[in-house]
Amino acid sequence: MSAPAASGAWLAAVNLLARWLERSERLDTLLDTLPATLKGAERARCQHLVFGVVRHYGRLDAALGRLIAHPPRFSTRAVLFVAGFELIESAGKPEADGLVAKIVHHAVEQTKTLASPAEARLVNAVVRKLAAALAVAAPAKPMNGRPADAAALAEYFSHPEWLIKAWLAQFGAEATRSLLEWNQQPATAYARWRGADGIPVPEFLKPTAWAGFYEVASGHWKEVEPLLKNGTIYLQDPGTRLAVGLLAPQAGESVLDLCAAPGGKSLLIADAMKSGKLVAMDVPGARIDRLKENLARVQGVEVALVQADVLEAPTLALREHKLAEEYDAVLIDVPCSNTGVMRHRADVKWRLQEGDFKKHPKQQLALLHAAARLVAPGGRLVYSTCSIDKGENERVVTEFFNSRAGGPFKLVDSVQSFPWVTGHDGAGAFLLRRS
Repeated sequence: MSAPAASGAWLAAVNLLARWLERSERLDTLLDTLPATLKGAERARCQHLVFGVVRHYGRLDAALGRLIAHPPRFSTRAVLFVAGFELIESAGKPEADGLVAKIVHHAVEQTKTLASPAEARLVNAVVRKLAAALAVAAPAKPMNGRPADAAALAEYFSHPEWLIKAWLAQFGAEATRSLLEWNQQPATAYARWRGADGIPVPEFLKPTAWAGFYEVASGHWKEVEPLLKNGTIYLQDPGTRLAVGLLAPQAGESVLDLCAAPGGKSLLIADAMKSGKLVAMDVPGARIDRLKENLARVQGVEVALVQADVLEAPTLALREHKLAEEYDAVLIDVPCSNTGVMRHRADVKWRLQEGDFKKHPKQQLALLHAAARLVAPGGRLVYSTCSIDKGENERVVTEFFNSRAGGPFKLVDSVQSFPWVTGHDGAGAFLLRRS
C-alpha cells in the first residue's frame, strides 16, 4: 500500500462510509451514487476502501470502542474507520512504521476540513493508539478437540457471532475458519469470454481452471471497459456456471429463467443455446434495467422479458405476452442469504438476521413449487442458490419431494460449491427432471 493521498477516492470513500454508518444503506446502492467524474484507478481505490472497511467493520468497531468513550459525528467516525483499514493493510509490511505515520497525518489533515480542529486532535490521538490495538494475532486454531472460540473469531474476522456459531455447528471448526479467512479477502474479478472465434484473448485476462472464465489483472480498466461495452467479455464469477451447467440448455429449446435479474445467468444460457427461445421473468424493480441491458447482448436466440412475480399467476403473465406456459428447461435462482458470495457482498453479513434462515426457505420452497408448474413433461428444472446453508439447499429440495408436487420429478444431479474448497463463489444447484 502506498502512502495515502488527499485524493477524490479517499474523500469519496469517507463520505459513502459516513452514510453507511448512519443509515445502513446497501453498499451497491451507495456505490451507484459515486460521481461519473471519479474514474479508473480512483474509482477502484474508493471501492477498495469502502469494501475494506465494511469487510473489517467488526474488528475496527471493537478496537475503536475501547479507545473512544463517546463516538464522534459520522464523518469523523468514517475517517477513523478508513484510517483503521489502511492500518490493517499496512501491517507486516517492511515500511509499516513509516506508513503508520503517513496514515495518521493524512487522517488528521483531512479531518480539519471535514469536521473541526478539535476532532482532528481526537483523530490524531485515536489513530496512533489504533495501530497498536489492531496489531494482534488471529485467534489460535483449536487443538485437541477443544471447541472454537466463536466470540474471538467473530471480532477478529468481523462476522456476527451468531452466524459463526451456526457455521461451526454445520461445517466444523476447520472449515469455518477457512470460510472466515476466505470472506475477509478482496474478491477476485473474473470475466467470461464471449468473443467470436479467432479473436485472441488479451494477455491481461489470465486463464483459470474454469473454461471460458478469466481472471482480470488489476490496473487494466481502460482495456476492460471497451470489451465490456461491445460484449466481448462479461464480468461474472465462475460459480454462476454451475446452475447453467446442470440445466445444459440446448440449441432450439425453449428455456425459462425465473428470478432472472440482473441477467448474468440469462446471458450465459443464451450463449450456450445459440438458437431457440429464452424467456426471462422477474418482478418490476430497480434491477430490471440491468436485465434489459444484458438481454440486449443476446445473439441468435429469441428473447422475451416478462415483468411478473412467479408466485402470483405467472401463467397469466406468460399468456398475456403470448408466450408458452410450459418449457423444456426452467431455471429458478432463488433469493437467498448470499452466504456463498460474501466476498462480493461484504455488507450481507451485517444485514443478515437469524430469522432470515427460517424465512428464506419458506419463500424458496414456494418459488420451487411455482417453477415446477412451468416445466413441460420430460423437461428439466434447476433450483439454485448462492447460499452454502443446508436449510436453503438440500432441505428445500427434500421438502419439495416430500410434497405431492414433487411426485412427477426425480433428482438427477446436484452440485455444491463451498468457496474455500472450489476457489470461487459458493452456490448450490439441483437438477430435477419431470417424468
